[in-house]
Amino acid sequence: MKIAVVDGQGGKLGRQLVEKISASVKNAEILAIGTNSAASAAMLKGGADAAATGENALIVACRKADVIVGPVGIAIADALMGEITPAMAAAVGSSEAVRVLLPFNKCDTYIAGVGNISLSEIINDAVAKIADLSENVDKIR
Repeated sequence: MKIAVVDGQGGKLGRQLVEKISASVKNAEILAIGTNSAASAAMLKGGADAAATGENALIVACRKADVIVGPVGIAIADALMGEITPAMAAAVGSSEAVRVLLPFNKCDTYIAGVGNISLSEIINDAVAKIADLSENVDKIR
């Protein structure tokens, strides 16, 4: 199963996702997509199989991935302090991949119902969903 982990800024969230997915999902091919080189490097250090950086890399990865995971901002133009271009948000939103988006009330976007759950709880829930998808990969699309 091809999993595109998308993150920006310093890549801290992406790195944590890569580490937990690597440990929890068998046969996962993890492609780290950073909106900048620092994010890509952080995810590579976390154990991603490969990494790429920038708008075109994200657009191509969205066409090839079975699962796209990252903060909800990856589907919102101009999110992540402007690192997500409209083309990037459109690629995530129109991909045939299953999207596992982590909710954060940041970047001028409020997600109702999220409450005050910790980053660890959000990551654990996302990884559990990806692990479930990996066991039912034939039912993804």
